[in-house]
Amino acid sequence: MGYYKEKTDGPSNNKTKRGYFLSSLSGLAAGAVIMMAAGPQISGLDGSGADAQTDAQTSGQTTAETVSYDVNSDVTEAVDKTSDAIVGVTNLQAAAAQNGLYEESADASEDTEQEAGTGSGVIYKKDSGEAYVVTNNHVVEGADQVEITLSDGTKKEAEVLGEDVWTDLAVLKVDAKGIDTVAEFGDSSVLKSGEPVIAIGNPLGEQFSGSVTTGVVSGTERSIPIDVNEDGTADWQSEVIQTDAAINPGNSGGALINSQGQVIGINSMKIAQEATEGIGLAIPINSAQPIINDLESNGEVERPALGVALLDLTSLPQQYQQQLNLPEDRTTGAVVQSVEPGSAAESAGIEELDVIIGVDDEEIATMSELRQYVYTNKNIGDDINVSVIREGKEEQLTLTLDRGEQL
Repeated sequence: MGYYKEKTDGPSNNKTKRGYFLSSLSGLAAGAVIMMAAGPQISGLDGSGADAQTDAQTSGQTTAETVSYDVNSDVTEAVDKTSDAIVGVTNLQAAAAQNGLYEESADASEDTEQEAGTGSGVIYKKDSGEAYVVTNNHVVEGADQVEITLSDGTKKEAEVLGEDVWTDLAVLKVDAKGIDTVAEFGDSSVLKSGEPVIAIGNPLGEQFSGSVTTGVVSGTERSIPIDVNEDGTADWQSEVIQTDAAINPGNSGGALINSQGQVIGINSMKIAQEATEGIGLAIPINSAQPIINDLESNGEVERPALGVALLDLTSLPQQYQQQLNLPEDRTTGAVVQSVEPGSAAESAGIEELDVIIGVDDEEIATMSELRQYVYTNKNIGDDINVSVIREGKEEQLTLTLDRGEQL
C-alpha cells in the first residue's frame, strides 16, 4: 500500500499503444483542417493579410512599467511614530574584568574597555538638554561604561542614573543633541489577549538595529519566577506581558508597542526551552513607570524592609527541619536565618529560626511570596502583622517597616 506501480502485461499492452497512436494521428489531421478553415478569417480581421499578422504580433507585446505603492497600515504608522526613540545599548567593561581578573592593574590605562553585551533602550523623556532612556538592568549590569546608538547610527556616552535588580529596569541619561523623537507611554492595564503588538529593538546587536516584529498579546498578568542571585531558588515573581512577537537576544530593553505606537511594555526576556516557541515576555509599562521615576529621581527604588535574611523551609534538609520543632502538617514557610541589628524585625522580637507563615492574614509559603507581598502592598513606615512558628507554637508579632535594600 502507498506505492504506485505501472502495469505491463505484454501483448495486450502493445495493442493499446497502437490504438493510442492511431487516435492521436486522427486528432492531428482534424486539427489541421480546422486551422486551415479558420485561417482566412483570422488573417482577414484587419483586411491586410501578412502585414496584419505582423501588426498583431507587435500589438501583443507588453512593456514593463515600474509601479510605486504607498503602503500604509496601523503597523507602519505605529513604527514610524516610535522607531526613532528606540536605541541600541552597549555594555562596555574593562578587558581584565571580562577575563575574570579583578586585581588592580599597575597602570589602569592598560585595561581597555570592550563590548561585554548589547541590548536596546527607549527614549522616554527630554528635559533641559538631557534625554532619558529606560532599559533592562541586565543589559547594563556590571558596565564600566555604557554607550547608546541612535537610529541614525550616532553614538553617545550614557550615564547610568539607577538600576533595580528586582524589576530588571535601569535608567540612563544622555546629551539630547540630535534626539528629536520621544516615545509615548500607553496603558498596559487595558491590554487584551489577541490584541496586536509590535516589538522594536536590536536583536543580535547593531547589525539588525531597529528590527520590527509583530504578534499579539498572548496573555496578561503572567507571573514568572526569577532567581536573582542564581542560587537555584526563586527570589521574586515578575509580572509580565506574554507575546508571540519575536524577541531575541539584543531585544532586551526595547519597546513593545500597541497599534497607536504607544509603549505598553519593556521587552525583557523569552522562554528559550527546546520545546517552546514564541513565548516572549515584557514588563508592563504601568508597573515600570513608578520604578522609572524612582530611578531617575533617586538612583534607586526605596522599598520597605523587615530586616531579615530568609531561607525557604522546603529547601532545608529533613534533619534540619526536624530541629525547628514544627507541627507535622507544616511543610512550607520562610525560615529566618539572621536578624539585622537595629532593624524593624529586631525591634518587634523576631528571632533566628522563626518560621514566618503569614502576614496580615495572608498565608506565606516562600520567601518570594513574602517579598512580593511586602514590596507590592506596603510602604516604608507601614505596620505589618507577622505570624511565626517558634518552638512549635504560633505567635503574632507587629512591626513597623523600615527602609532597606534587603527584605
